[in-house]
Amino acid sequence: MLGRLGGGELIIILIVLLLLFGARKLPDLARSIGASAKEFRKGLEQGATDDDTDENSGS
Repeated sequence: MLGRLGGGELIIILIVLLLLFGARKLPDLARSIGASAKEFRKGLEQGATDDDTDENSGS
């Protein structure tokens, strides 16, 4: 239920973001969120790789 956002909800969220941050700050905000998500995924992949090497070494 929480994962399903319709068009109306997305428009309301966009309007609230515009009011809070202003139109000039939104691209920077989106860019920083994208960079954070990329680093998070990179950390997850690195953690999975570290776990695989630990299991193979028999520790």
